[in-house]
Amino acid sequence: MIRVLVAEDQAMVLGALSALLDLEDDIEVIARARDGAEALRLAEQLEPDLVLADIEMPQVTGIELAARLVKRGIKVVIVTTFARPGYLRRALDAGVSGYLLKDAPAEHLARAVREVLDGGRAISPELAAAAWFETDPLTDRERQVLRLAGEGMSGARIAATLRLSEGTVRNYLSEAISKLGASNRVEAARVARQCGWL
Repeated sequence: MIRVLVAEDQAMVLGALSALLDLEDDIEVIARARDGAEALRLAEQLEPDLVLADIEMPQVTGIELAARLVKRGIKVVIVTTFARPGYLRRALDAGVSGYLLKDAPAEHLARAVREVLDGGRAISPELAAAAWFETDPLTDRERQVLRLAGEGMSGARIAATLRLSEGTVRNYLSEAISKLGASNRVEAARVARQCGWL
């Protein structure tokens, strides 16, 4: 029996994904999580064979969740509405074994779970080619700073949150703005989000 944990912050989608998997004779949904932090706790406690996770969840994103769980030997498949090559590239870099779009046919879900548990990968074909050629110009720290700036945080608050100096925060923002060809940090955050880099 394949033991699966489903992590999704939208209650209806969480229920639907779980119900679809529970219809399969060889798959059992052992837990459901409403955010990434809960998914991390449950995965560490229950050690599922696979975690099916949304990419954008409160507290811990699907990509951050994958990076931590893959180190524990737990397979992760991202299921998302975001058909952005940047997200796929970052997810693959974090070690995910699958990346599916929520508008794919329902039968693809169980097939992807089995494929991943058999040692393969399950990636939406329409994204695979695009992600191969697109590179994320941001460093991890630039991405962190830009994400917080995009949420409306001041430079001082970002510095305090990340335990950096305000000058260092300004440097990271300046680099990110320059790399993205933006005129300010709001525009840079918008561009990076559209590309799937945040």
